[in-house]
Amino acid sequence: MEAQPTCDITLDGLVRSIEPGTTGTALFGQEAIRAGVVAMRVNGEPWDLERPIPAGAAVEPITIDSPDGLDILRHSATHVMAQAVQEMFPEVNLGIGPFITDGFYYDFGNIDAVTPEMMREIDKRMKRIVKEGQRFVRREITEAQGAVELADQPYKLELITTKGAGAEGASVEVGSGGLTVYDNVRRDGSVAWSDLCRGPHLPSTRHIGMGFALTKSSSAYWKGDQSGDSLQRIYGTAWATKEELKAYQERIKEAERRDHRKLGAELDLFSFPEEIGPGLVVFHPKGAMLRHEIESHVIARHREYGFDFVHTPEISKGGLFHTSGHLPYYADTMFPPMLADEERDEAGNITKAGQEYYLKAMNCPMHNLIFRSRGRSYRELPLRFFEMGHDYRYEKSGVVHGLTRMRGFTQDDSHTYCTTEQAGQEIKAQIAFFISILQDFGLTDFYLELSTRDEDGAKKDKFIGSDQDWAVATAALKEACDASGLTVVPDPGGAAFYGPKVSVQVKDAIGRTWQMSTVQYDFNQPERFDLEYTASDGTHQRPIMLHSAKLGSVERFIGVLTEHYAGAFPAWLAPVQVRLIPVAEAFDDYVREVAEQLRARGVRVEADLSDDRFGKKIRNASKDKIPFTLIAGGEDAQAGAVSFRFRDGEQTNGVPVGRAVEHIASVIARRVNDPAGERLSRD
Repeated sequence: MEAQPTCDITLDGLVRSIEPGTTGTALFGQEAIRAGVVAMRVNGEPWDLERPIPAGAAVEPITIDSPDGLDILRHSATHVMAQAVQEMFPEVNLGIGPFITDGFYYDFGNIDAVTPEMMREIDKRMKRIVKEGQRFVRREITEAQGAVELADQPYKLELITTKGAGAEGASVEVGSGGLTVYDNVRRDGSVAWSDLCRGPHLPSTRHIGMGFALTKSSSAYWKGDQSGDSLQRIYGTAWATKEELKAYQERIKEAERRDHRKLGAELDLFSFPEEIGPGLVVFHPKGAMLRHEIESHVIARHREYGFDFVHTPEISKGGLFHTSGHLPYYADTMFPPMLADEERDEAGNITKAGQEYYLKAMNCPMHNLIFRSRGRSYRELPLRFFEMGHDYRYEKSGVVHGLTRMRGFTQDDSHTYCTTEQAGQEIKAQIAFFISILQDFGLTDFYLELSTRDEDGAKKDKFIGSDQDWAVATAALKEACDASGLTVVPDPGGAAFYGPKVSVQVKDAIGRTWQMSTVQYDFNQPERFDLEYTASDGTHQRPIMLHSAKLGSVERFIGVLTEHYAGAFPAWLAPVQVRLIPVAEAFDDYVREVAEQLRARGVRVEADLSDDRFGKKIRNASKDKIPFTLIAGGEDAQAGAVSFRFRDGEQTNGVPVGRAVEHIASVIARRVNDPAGERLSRD
């Protein structure tokens, strides 16, 4: 009997022989699929299980609860949603439908604004499609075939002819390896729905289960271009199980409760007046105090570390940003220029053109001018400049979001000039410095992200500098990351145009990740600004420049801290640290005396001497999230004591005033971040 031909593949690191044409479904088997295997990774790329595995391939299973599996689940859910929408509105124009963080969306043209009733009907139809168990069947097509099949879908036709160029999320529609369509096939073999798509997808809609929900709708523009067609975008979320969906929905509710914009208004910290414009904030007295405490601490830490303080203007001639390279690469995010220094005649006609001035979007060009203002010696290096720089970026009004995405902000910005040999150690030390500052504010869960340039073809052209420059810079950052002991996540293509960077990613109290501190290696600006220092052998050498920010921006950091603590800031940061409440008006003078003792120790204290009833005063202190509420009545006044009431409602009575003052001052001085540490000891 003639032996059947076989080919070798590598499965989970082990060589295995299979018959040519074996699919992932056959390789893993139905038992594994029932256990959650929904796709496979072939030579590092996610594939559908029904695709034949090529000889020599390295194959790994993808389970539905893995990051790749969740992305595939969510993208499959977009197809089910689009099928449901097209059932309801046959004339709809289909846009794009990518997965996104924690969810998915699909864009639709030629339909009216989405209503809650429409959302409920779409959800109902999606659940029916899921239960039907329609298979996702991949099929390759030519451009000519696509033009025929999708003749009534203008956006899909545009994606075919442009290969998705410039389309937001188009990578999930048109792949670099050719055109593919996915058919949703019923059990009787009939095609229920089709879409131009790169894939991959789940084996069938049944794998989506009931762990999905539609979340919201909004308007959008085709390809994200405001001059393009207006579309309706429907969002959803999908998870491996219904329990995970419920947990996600609870996290969203908690995030809404912690929204810094809501808390900022409730606690009277800051506001965003329409009269000023989008992305610009005003801090009220309490918010300004919070900001002052944060900035003061960060400034003190920089002084301890050995930074030199500088200050630069907020406006500059445009030539400075041409020299730095920012205008060619960054012009879209800088405010349009204004003219200054122009000369006019008596009639008001311009006789001499003025200079173009720009609001600065970054501080580094001006720091370079300070470095270049006199000769520098190797003995001065590393030289570290730092400022709380006020910067402005022309973010689109639809993108700005409270304090976390702004047009005007303050960077705790620093630039270090050092030798190539010093760079590695300096980066290591600065990463440790970043983390120590974040820990000061009670943030403790970190990982690092290493952003490098994209090495593929045309994408590489957006980065400047030689291959050697990038190799040296990337190696220095990678070594520093590895030495930190933290988890390091690669981010290919995420570097700045002038060099790679490391960012400290922080998880907050409810598990969300925020990018905080960054350090960027820059071999470009020292060359552009002709920066040099005199080396030990008398030669003139170029320094390496390291950009770094610890908080990112002060405003954004305040937004993150507000949500992390849900507005209940540690006592050392709280705008009001103590509120004194007399049980009755007869004890107002006693309360004033206690307040003066606290103020003498630098404590921020208020006395509530209003006409409100005692119970309401207590409720107000709780609503305002005051760390320490001190209550005084007749027995307290006679004994020279107060009663402590903490934020969780627990109360300790009869505490001598001296001990109360010392305890509060100690908690503040030690910068206690754990609420348990604010309690009085039992001794």
